[in-house]
Amino acid sequence: MAEQFPLTDEDPVKVGDFWLDARLTATPAGMAFVGHEDGGDSAMLLLLSEGAAQDAAARARFSGEINAMHIDTVVARGGQDQEDGRMGGRFRSEDDDPQLDSKAPLAPWVALAFDGSRRAVTEARRILLAIDLTATPPLSKPAGPDYRLHWIDKTGHGTTRVWPLPWPGKKDRAGWVTMLVSFLLMALIAALALLLAILLFQNQPLVDAPQPIPSPASGSGGSGSPDPSQSGSGGTPSSPSSGDNGGKYSETPSMLQPSGDQSGPGDPSPNPKL
Repeated sequence: MAEQFPLTDEDPVKVGDFWLDARLTATPAGMAFVGHEDGGDSAMLLLLSEGAAQDAAARARFSGEINAMHIDTVVARGGQDQEDGRMGGRFRSEDDDPQLDSKAPLAPWVALAFDGSRRAVTEARRILLAIDLTATPPLSKPAGPDYRLHWIDKTGHGTTRVWPLPWPGKKDRAGWVTMLVSFLLMALIAALALLLAILLFQNQPLVDAPQPIPSPASGSGGSGSPDPSQSGSGGTPSSPSSGDNGGKYSETPSMLQPSGDQSGPGDPSPNPKL
């Protein structure tokens, strides 16, 4: 089995859709990692270095090596200038993620099928060495000063983007423990909010219902006499009610239904012929 090494603080947490788990090998052209996709199997991920990602010729050599591989070997690919060629169908665009004009384009990367063997790591190293030309035999007898790539010393990681943002220090996908803790935390916050609402509104004073507004007296033919105490201050006597003339009705108007042959105030006299 291939030897795996822990990630360093400088290593990216995620490349494309793959979380990085361990290191495998590295050259001046890039690095090889063990990674996994959410809900997927482990894969071997190759990421170009900062210097190689900025060189158009190096990006073209990397794309040519990937396009020459078997289609079942290439799981996914991404980064600058990697959407063309025979393996263009494996390209995963990240244009919908937030971008900054001040940042360099994304470094080319590829995820390959990984069985954990040393032979797979050897294949990853062969691809990286083909990019920096250190293992490429010369076409003729060397003469003159030694050839050296201008970016060979820029061995830092190429530009990557993590979206959505992970938890600080997150190195792996969220497990069931994380999901359970998140659910319990949300339930606790909801219970505290309900308790605060109860404590806030339980001591509110009761508000009495508004009193009904009395409607003015209406009708004709004997509506009752007004109260003498409410007469004007000039001593003017109040108008006599219909009961003062010896009528059938009393001074106080009654709200009872008339019985027999009596009729209420303002009602017509009953016709005895009906």
